[in-house]
Amino acid sequence: MKFTRTLLASALVALLAACSNGAQDAAQDAQKSADQAQQAASQAADQAQKAAASASTAAAPAAAPASTAAAPAAAPASTAAAAPAAGDAMKSTAAKDASKGN
Repeated sequence: MKFTRTLLASALVALLAACSNGAQDAAQDAQKSADQAQQAASQAADQAQKAAASASTAAAPAAAPASTAAAPAAAPASTAAAAPAAGDAMKSTAAKDASKGN
């Protein structure tokens, strides 16, 4: 009977050791998976930053022609706005001259 208890206790200890080793292996595997996921996320973030940087450098030359094209378009508008003011000034000058002549 004493031998049977010792044998059962030894089997239980061996079983617990095997389970704990399996749990440790599973934890190590989970850690490796987490590390790989972190590396993949870091690489994806780097690629996104590079893509954003190349997009902004590609957009900068495209923005320059648009701003230079807007400048000539603004000039006729300001000239057109100034034309009535010049006409009003001429009318007032003509009216003053007419009043002086009378």
